[in-house]
Amino acid sequence: MTDIRLSDEERGKMREFLRQEPHAYVGQDEDSCRHFVEAVKWMSRSGAQWRLLPAEYGAWNTVYKRFVRWCAAGVWERLLAALACDPDTEHGMLDATIMRAHPCAAGAQKNTGTKRSGAVGAASVANSTSRSMA
Repeated sequence: MTDIRLSDEERGKMREFLRQEPHAYVGQDEDSCRHFVEAVKWMSRSGAQWRLLPAEYGAWNTVYKRFVRWCAAGVWERLLAALACDPDTEHGMLDATIMRAHPCAAGAQKNTGTKRSGAVGAASVANSTSRSMA
């Protein structure tokens, strides 16, 4: 997994935004806010449950409650909008919806009929029902 720590440049951009944001509780100091944002980044990248948040990011319930408060106040939307006007081309993303899938992945009928080779029948041991007695 890639590094989730915020760079100095990212911290500076967020600091400027959060100083003007009335609904964003930033904690006791800048480090607690940085830990909170890094915890949210870890959660979004790992897809884990909140209870599995590593202790280095703080108490999971505290992080969760602040995350929910920021969601309800619209802080995340405004933060992303503010940072979107300054695009970062460091990372690229490929949308997988353009990739072709096998037809059966889209719900097409699967071909369940199997073809047996003639060699398979010739090599098998004859039983009383496979050949008539002459």
